[in-house]
Amino acid sequence: MIIGVPKEIKNNESRVGMTPAGVLELTKRNHTVYVQATAGIASGFSDEDYQHVGAQILPSIDAVYAKSDMIVKVKEPIPEEYSLIKEDQVVFTYFHFAADQELTEAMIDSKSVCIAYETVQDANGRLPLLTPMSEVAGRMSIQQGAKYLEKPVKGKGLLLGGVPGVSPGKVLILGAGVVGIQAAKMAAGLGAHVTILDINMDRLRYVNDIMPSHVVTEFSNEYNIRKHIKTHDLIIGGVLIPGAKAPKLITRDMLKEMDHGTVIVDVAVDQGGCIETTKATTHQDPVYIIDEVVHYCVANMPGAVPHTSTVALTNVTLPYVINLAQKGWEKACKEDTTLFKGLNIIKGKVVYQPIAEAFGWEEVHQ
Repeated sequence: MIIGVPKEIKNNESRVGMTPAGVLELTKRNHTVYVQATAGIASGFSDEDYQHVGAQILPSIDAVYAKSDMIVKVKEPIPEEYSLIKEDQVVFTYFHFAADQELTEAMIDSKSVCIAYETVQDANGRLPLLTPMSEVAGRMSIQQGAKYLEKPVKGKGLLLGGVPGVSPGKVLILGAGVVGIQAAKMAAGLGAHVTILDINMDRLRYVNDIMPSHVVTEFSNEYNIRKHIKTHDLIIGGVLIPGAKAPKLITRDMLKEMDHGTVIVDVAVDQGGCIETTKATTHQDPVYIIDEVVHYCVANMPGAVPHTSTVALTNVTLPYVINLAQKGWEKACKEDTTLFKGLNIIKGKVVYQPIAEAFGWEEVHQ
């Protein structure tokens, strides 16, 4: 198979779809890999690194799409890429269709095969291709939240971990999934007081078992959310329903109950966000303020640490890329039920129910 790795062109996206180590695993199996020139530079990989393992370097994104049977990338295609995607071409990437109707309709029109990293799901409900980026984003949410609590960037002027004689900050985490657990680890490590809310009691029991005593759990409901937003300094949105829009757990009216300078980091922004006032931002312009509450809603948080993120992503995507390359998408998805769930759109037809539900479409093709 011919696999293409284009350079990401989304705002401040510095990751790349595959490391040289991943390329080597494909070329030694006699697959052809085209990598766009400078695609890996920001992640620490030169064109020469790719050439040394058998990749061919192409000068433009147009050439990569034109020559490839399968595109392996990181973020969803943006409008400049829509016309480059060919009929029957496999596109393997993060899509987050439920939050973007324009993208969904463009991919339907392209008649390509869209396999979404974020809905590849195993029999235990785990999301193996989303997990590493959720780990990165969860850890980064505290790093960024602590920064934006500083007064020069309109935060409360609070040091999250406190100092002797001064109480630490309070962190409220919505969701005890991968993002929430990683955020709690980082916040607890800084010495902050942490409260995690979730509706899954098994997850809350797990948090209680593994976390120190200054990380506490409560059941997630509107009453408890309204109670805690009044007293917590940093709020992390980490709720995920695979492939579907995130539920709005904090509404616009709730902002008025928060102290001025409270910081919200909505990691669920890719799926529409779990805060009603969330709108996607970029690393170039990451925050905005509503009702004196600072919102950090960068849609590609792991893109700020591209070397870590690219290596972590390739570690988990590569076995699936190899499977697709060796067998073709139809056989690979038929034989692997985990990969099968990644199928979102096939040759003009939506095949993933939560996407149809997000836009009020009734027909889903099986």
